Amino acid sequence: MLNLPRILVDADACPVKDEIYRVAERHQVKVSIVSNSPFRVPVGPLVERIVVDDGFDAADDWIAERADVRSVVITADILLADRCVKAGATVLAPTGKPFTHASIGSAVATRAIMADLRSGIDGIASGPPPFSKSDRSRFLQALDTALDGLSAKARMAFLYSQLDGMTHVEIAARLKVSPTMVRKYIVQALRRCCEVFGV
Repeated sequence: MLNLPRILVDADACPVKDEIYRVAERHQVKVSIVSNSPFRVPVGPLVERIVVDDGFDAADDWIAERADVRSVVITADILLADRCVKAGATVLAPTGKPFTHASIGSAVATRAIMADLRSGIDGIASGPPPFSKSDRSRFLQALDTALDGLSAKARMAFLYSQLDGMTHVEIAARLKVSPTMVRKYIVQALRRCCEVFGV
């Protein structure tokens, strides 16, 4: 069975859940909606609701423990994004901004500086700017891009090679393609990784 991508959503304050459902349906990708309290999700085989206890960072821990190279994580939480990027996941903010190995360090540092400023100076209470239509549009484009990048066989050839250490011949037998095709799939996946992560 192919281990297809899965979308993990830090859902308590996520403003793009409806968009996630639509994109997931279009791509036939499973979605896990993770929250501290229950709320309505679409009924169907692709969407599962995960309600964790209300302990501090319980939803973040659930997501981080399951994030891997097959995951697309949606979160505005910079510390959760940092954990998921380190686990190899593709991570998007609800505005469509990707968190990458190149950007996450400065995002964590900026968060720490702003927390220090807010705690030391009265009157600084501003949060992020209001969520806009352009944020929603940018998010939809980024999620489509993250999921559109590769065919299921190219994705699996790459994952079997990189995670499971399988040879091209073993992968070819598993996917029922030639070893030459496996090489092509892996090259496609490497190129896609370079595009997505700006390498």
